[in-house]
Amino acid sequence: MTKKIIAFGASNSQKSINKKFAAFTAAQLQGVAVTLLDLNDFELPVYSVDLERQSGVPENALRFSQFIQDSDGIILSLAEYNGLYTSAFKNLWDWMSRLGNPQIWHHKPMFLQGTSPSKRPGSNVMKVSQELFPHFGGNIIASYHLPSFNHFFKNDQIVAPEEKAKFQQALQKFQEHLSHYEA
Repeated sequence: MTKKIIAFGASNSQKSINKKFAAFTAAQLQGVAVTLLDLNDFELPVYSVDLERQSGVPENALRFSQFIQDSDGIILSLAEYNGLYTSAFKNLWDWMSRLGNPQIWHHKPMFLQGTSPSKRPGSNVMKVSQELFPHFGGNIIASYHLPSFNHFFKNDQIVAPEEKAKFQQALQKFQEHLSHYEA
């Protein structure tokens, strides 16, 4: 049976390099059906307890959560704004956490990745996420951060040999897990 994968960048920027990177990664997988999600299709009001009491959880948070539940795996490419999540992604997370199950990632196998224009080899948001996601049902199988996206990613491929090798290793780990994963 073909595995259903969702892939998205954790940004609402129309030209998000993380959306592009998530789509690139998804295209590298074999034997899967991929649904690319765009946070712009899940617009939400800023979370507040008062708004939740007044109106309940918005339909877009329910829809996004359903995509997670219906998937066999997640490719999530994290954008970093000022060292942390984008406000659009954090807001989506906040709303999904109000659906009655704090395990918002539903223990789905996850390829957690990210990229940025910065030449820094790591990212704070990746460090934070690797610690935080498991507390919310995140089953991180593989992770990878591509520094300096505009230098190392050209013509829809990673052009730096060392980075390409690191990416391929993480991708293979995720692919192998998907091959044996039973939802």
